[in-house]
Amino acid sequence: MAQPSIVDRRKPLVEKGNKPPLKLKTKQTLVAYSFLAIPLLFFLCIRIFPTLYSFSMSFSMQNGGGFTLRNYQHLMKDQAFWKSVWNTCKYVVITVPLQMGLSLIVALAIERVRHWRWFYRMIYFIPYITSVVAISWVWRLMYDPSVGFLNVFINWFGIHPQNWLRDPKESLFCVSIVMIWQSMGFSMLIFMAGLQGVPKHLYEAAQIDGAGRWKTFWKITFPLLNPTIVFLTVTGVIQALQTFTQIQNLTAGSGASAGGPLNSTLSIVVYMYQSAFQEFNMEYASAIAVVLFIFILLVTLLQMKVLNKSYEY
Repeated sequence: MAQPSIVDRRKPLVEKGNKPPLKLKTKQTLVAYSFLAIPLLFFLCIRIFPTLYSFSMSFSMQNGGGFTLRNYQHLMKDQAFWKSVWNTCKYVVITVPLQMGLSLIVALAIERVRHWRWFYRMIYFIPYITSVVAISWVWRLMYDPSVGFLNVFINWFGIHPQNWLRDPKESLFCVSIVMIWQSMGFSMLIFMAGLQGVPKHLYEAAQIDGAGRWKTFWKITFPLLNPTIVFLTVTGVIQALQTFTQIQNLTAGSGASAGGPLNSTLSIVVYMYQSAFQEFNMEYASAIAVVLFIFILLVTLLQMKVLNKSYEY
């Protein structure tokens, strides 16, 4: 009689009704996305949602109502707004070139120092990491026409005392000096990092060819610093377009609003702040914010198009 065949009944790897185990790569991906979800949610709640909400508010009026373009129509006729635009453009034209030029000179000078280089870097960088409010008030005291150090200093040379921040012709330049002095340390540090990236053999080849320091700078150093210059130009222009803290602390006080005298130092951001938190017209302030956003976007794209060049070496 034939014996029945023995069938190897092995246990299935995955029982019916149970899900297959996740692979290690899948687990790592889920963990990564879970960690990214928190900052992404924070970014959406703090940045994206307020931006979209501000954009929608700009198409409504303070007293209610539906969709309207009155805020933008009023903006085009607002003389104070156009004064703030003109002043903001002045801040950009004055502060960005001078800040970058002085920072490059300081960076080149420190690169030639053999000893105590870290000390000079620290001295020039300290103003950048110091509170903007504290620095603005120190400069405000120095600008004081009665007891300020600057009038005492120029009096030693027989120059008559100046009104500084109280003179509409001088106030914008006084604010610009504070902005340049504080931001120069950051640009200096970035320029020093860019100078470290220039290949040394190019300087050696130029020296062998008999090129002087001036020609070496314009033919080698300056072109290869182009990525650094583009970065500092873009960030400097954006920072100048968003100027607020220095103006608020240097010009406001004693019952007067920031941006004085006679709106001579008024910037777009200061005017937006006054519309929102002094006149309590959030809708009009939102329209100003939208215009400022578009302005910064267009200026940045233009800079990237014009300044961004590649050099091979």
